[in-house]
Order: sequence, then C-alpha cells, then structure tokens
Amino acid sequence: MNDFPRKAGLIFVIALFLASGAGHFALATFFMRIMPPYLPLHREAVYVSGVFEILCALALLFPATRKPAGIGLFVLTVLVTPANIHMWLHPELFTGLSPTLLFWRLPAQAALLAIIWFSAIKSEPEPEKI
Repeated sequence: MNDFPRKAGLIFVIALFLASGAGHFALATFFMRIMPPYLPLHREAVYVSGVFEILCALALLFPATRKPAGIGLFVLTVLVTPANIHMWLHPELFTGLSPTLLFWRLPAQAALLAIIWFSAIKSEPEPEKI
C-alpha cells in the first residue's frame, strides 16, 4: 500500500504548524489584530496557541503521540474559525490583504482539517496479508 499521501500530509501539517506557531511570537501583533473584539485576552491567546501549535507539531513526529496531537491541532483549527470569519467580514481592517484571500481562508481551513484528519488522526490501514 502506498503511504506517500499520508506522510506528505503529515510533513505539510508539521511544517505549517511549526511556522505558524513561531509566527505567533514573531508576528504577535498581527495575530492579535485578527481576533474578533468580543474574544478576551488577545495577547495571552496568541501566545498560548503558538506554544500549543509548536508542541503538537513536534508531537506529530512520534507515532505514540501522533493521534492526540492531531486531535489537538484539529480542535485548535476549528477554534480559529471566528478569526477567519472576522477577517472575511471586515476586510477594511486588513488593508494589504485581498478580500478574495480573506474569503479563501475558510475553504483552506476546511482543507487543512481534512489533511489533519487523514494524516494524523485516521487509523492507519492494516498491512495487507498475503
């Protein structure tokens, strides 16, 4: 059985969340700006989610922690939906970012959820018996 798609998805998810987690520290002001005003503790949420993204991405490297880390990243990805919706509904707050790009963040988020599920959460297929 060809395991390449699952491994490629896993590498993609690890790289994405390592970069994004680091971005939460390097670009904290940007990440605080994309949070809807009704959510509290913007700075704290940005830093906590950045740490969580990095730790879960690293945990994906190990088969024993892959599924719990994948579930954690899946939940975190769902939890950022309000920020993506906020950006889409208020493009005027994000000058320099195309409204089209802001719209496509939502379908991209759905695709990311599918990749996380497929590569880190879904049970690995049983080896073929001869």
